[in-house]
Parts: sequence; structure tokens; C-alpha cells
Amino acid sequence: MDFGILGSNHGAKLMVSLTDRVIAPSHVLVRFLDKESVLLNIETERYFGLDETGTRMWQLVTAAPSVEVAYQELLEEYDVAPEVLRDHLTDLLARLVENGLLQVASSDVGTAPAL
Repeated sequence: MDFGILGSNHGAKLMVSLTDRVIAPSHVLVRFLDKESVLLNIETERYFGLDETGTRMWQLVTAAPSVEVAYQELLEEYDVAPEVLRDHLTDLLARLVENGLLQVASSDVGTAPAL
């Protein structure tokens, strides 16, 4: 399994956990072209292209209540070792977060934080 990203940032990686929830910020435009997609951060004018697998990951994680739910769905859809999928998914999400194309939100939104 492979996913393509144009314009990736090779700086320090942010960690995205399977328990996190990710959302697409309002400043990100997404256009689907066949089974691929282009993401544009209108604040930075940086764009990223995702191949079919990266696009499917994007679709599932932005619709799921947590990355874990999307991960489980991807495990059902793709014939891939769980560790490989986890590594590819968290790497993709970290790069998208680094570049302002996704935001990490707590998966328990709506509950009061402990003081």
C-alpha cells in the first residue's frame, strides 16, 4: 500500500493517535478527481495531491468519530498488515496536520475536561 503526497514537509513530525479525531479546517478546499484528490490550504496556498489510498484515508478519517474507527474500516477494505496500515495512516495524518490540512480534536468532544 502506498499513498502519494505532493509538497510534503520533512520537518519534525507531529504525533497523531488512533484515539484522536481529525477534522478538515474551513480554510482547506478539497477537490476529488476520479479516485484521487487535491487539498488546498487557502491560507498558505500550499496544495497536496493524494492518490487513491490517501484519498480513501482522508474520506474515512474526516467522517469518523476517531482515527481508530477509520483505521478499523481501512483494515477491512485493504489487504495489509495492521502495523503497516497504522504507520502509513499516522504518517499521512501527521503530515497533513503539520501543513494545516487537518486539525486534531479530542475524540471526547462534548465532555467536560478534568480540572
